[in-house]
Amino acid sequence: MEHRVIPVRVREGYDVVIGNGLLQESGRLIRAALGECRLALVTDDNVAGLYLEALMDNLAQAGYDACSFVFPAGEAHKRMDTLSQMLEFFAAERLTRKDCVLALGGGVTGDMAGFAAGCYLRGVRYVQLPTTLLAAVDSSVGGKTAVDLAAGKNLAGLFHQPSLVLCDTDCFATLAPKEFANGAAEAIKTGILDDESLFALFESGDVRERVGEIVARCVAFKARVVEQDETESCLRKTLNLGHTAAHAIERCSGFSTPHGHAVAVGLAIIARAAERLGWAQEPIAARIEQVLTKNGLPVTTEFSPEALAEAALSDKKRAGGSITLVVPHRIGDCSLIDLPVERLAEVFRAGMGAGA
Repeated sequence: MEHRVIPVRVREGYDVVIGNGLLQESGRLIRAALGECRLALVTDDNVAGLYLEALMDNLAQAGYDACSFVFPAGEAHKRMDTLSQMLEFFAAERLTRKDCVLALGGGVTGDMAGFAAGCYLRGVRYVQLPTTLLAAVDSSVGGKTAVDLAAGKNLAGLFHQPSLVLCDTDCFATLAPKEFANGAAEAIKTGILDDESLFALFESGDVRERVGEIVARCVAFKARVVEQDETESCLRKTLNLGHTAAHAIERCSGFSTPHGHAVAVGLAIIARAAERLGWAQEPIAARIEQVLTKNGLPVTTEFSPEALAEAALSDKKRAGGSITLVVPHRIGDCSLIDLPVERLAEVFRAGMGAGA
């Protein structure tokens, strides 16, 4: 079977392998990349029921000594207490610096397992095995790891690059339409940032049929950005397109709004605001809204601009009295704008006004 391999050239560098049937080849691929070591597999209880037993068997057949840590699924468990339990598990299993953590699941699992791997013994290797489209196109690549605090999303974290990413596109067949749409939102975001040809794939409406190509193009785009700005000092911040409003929506909803759905609304808000505030160089809002709707995603929220602005004040993109927004000028052309936090409600109002 044909696999796409996208290299990410940061420090030691690593490969992102994309294709079908990869979980059944994971032991062989991990051994080729990492050699002999012990493996600690981290997953949630939803994913465990689907893939854990088969994956553990595959790792054993490849000659690996592997253990597994399973935690309750959901953003509500992306917290310090879960992280603490994970670290204690690694210690109880006597993992050493030569060993490796495997993150099997979606973005929550990947973020936490990567954070734990970065903290434990001041850093051990880890491999990302994303099982959702959302994790495949976004969080599994680039080394951003985090947990949520009561004050906001992803406020505790570090940069810790994986040693390998194995994206088995067969896993997407088990995703409910709402969960698949979650990932489509981040992929559409990448299309807005990248170019017309990628964005056009979403306008065609056949995302599932071309999902391997879409994942590969999204990963290749993110790899190029991460290679130029690994620790998000400038260019990498553009990957946060739509996320200021999105994180505020998640917080206002008590994290009951899925991340991708919140990102979709955030993309629609900033596109409408860009047109109404004169930042856009051509009409883009209607196209973006149509693509989001075509892919089963929302473009409005029940929360007020003022409530979102208040929630966004805890966003990690805030720096003192200013906040950085990613603004689309046209498809394939976005830039960073620093605004006083007092203007954020104005921006949200512009993106949620008449026709919103």
